[in-house]
Amino acid sequence: MNPKQVFLSVLLFGTAGLLLFMYLQVWIEEQHTGRIEKKREQKETLVTTGKIQEHITNQISKVLMPEDLKKKTGNLLSVGRPTRVLRKSSNSQGENEPPNSSTDNSIETHQEAKLRVFQKPTEMKWPLVTRPLNKSSVQGNKWKKADATQEKRRSFLHEFCKKYGGVKNPQSNLFHMVSRIYVEDKHRILYCEVPKAGCSNWKRVLMVLNGLASFALNISHDTVHYGKHLKTLDSFDLKGVHMRLNTYTKAVFVRDPMERLVSAFRDKFEHPNSYYHPVFGKAIIKKYRPNASAEALNNGSGVKFKEFVYYLLDAHRPVGMDIHWEKVSKLCYPCLINYDFVGKFETLEEDANYFLQLIGAPTELKFPNFKDRHSSDERTSAHVVRQYLKDLSRAERQRIYDFYHLDYLMFNYTAPHL
Repeated sequence: MNPKQVFLSVLLFGTAGLLLFMYLQVWIEEQHTGRIEKKREQKETLVTTGKIQEHITNQISKVLMPEDLKKKTGNLLSVGRPTRVLRKSSNSQGENEPPNSSTDNSIETHQEAKLRVFQKPTEMKWPLVTRPLNKSSVQGNKWKKADATQEKRRSFLHEFCKKYGGVKNPQSNLFHMVSRIYVEDKHRILYCEVPKAGCSNWKRVLMVLNGLASFALNISHDTVHYGKHLKTLDSFDLKGVHMRLNTYTKAVFVRDPMERLVSAFRDKFEHPNSYYHPVFGKAIIKKYRPNASAEALNNGSGVKFKEFVYYLLDAHRPVGMDIHWEKVSKLCYPCLINYDFVGKFETLEEDANYFLQLIGAPTELKFPNFKDRHSSDERTSAHVVRQYLKDLSRAERQRIYDFYHLDYLMFNYTAPHL
């Protein structure tokens, strides 16, 4: 082997040895770093676990109540099919307010409400017992037709719920279920609010019955929806809710689902609106309008009815539901809360005035049948609805009907011609 070959061999082995050394150095550093990271993670896990345990301990300590409070807030509702009572909410909503906006109606202290949030789920018998209407205040034969109609509606709803309702353990908690029910204690009335079915004028009537106003016609729209003068049933404690559900006259007023939907769209999207355009309009346009203009995306105005329907029927809506187009079955729970009176928007004035007779309202109080918003617009009727539905395909119209199918059935509305 000549010197040149020896030199090349040494150089080759030396280079290989250097590379091996560098590789081993990197490997050792990685192993060392990994052990440090593992120890850090274990330490963080121990800290996190400790914090969770501390949080649980704190929650348990909050739940533990003094004996006097236990006696006060014990099992106030009778034993039966259970409804979980998880929280207390107040959902009075105005025309342009965000859904579930807060109210000042609570008559409980903050501490009592806080304790009740963690209270053991209370139980209540469902459905509530249906009571015959007290007709002692009705005079003469004027209301004979209205009375016969009312009995048919009550009977139909009762039989429907009995046959199809299949009352099981309600999934919603009690305070959510009664959050849309307004209370008038003087005449012992519970009214479940269904938006776009005469609810503004019903709130005016309740304010007069409560002694908060002398005449319904004098109460402005803003006072009705933003004044927060009326109490909702979820503002009472469990005993108060239970007592009123079982002893007060419960009323719900409904409307043809397709008419109600179109009415809500016209009100919220065809007129300036500081809440529905930026919150719902922008999200709807962004998802359902190809090549939307920057202006439309920025202000949310100009939503088309077809786009609104896409949003309504989308299982993955870009923004949640709203009470103005939510199903009545989810607003008022008519197969759990057996309503004593079922009124309809289509016969609103007659039904409402008959109801006022039943509850012994002052004879001078009549239901105000006026439109205080967009009064120059034509009322949403079957004719108007057809104009909006003609832009939809038959399949889309069928899907809207399917969406409100339960409301159509339980309130005996005729299926629309699709």
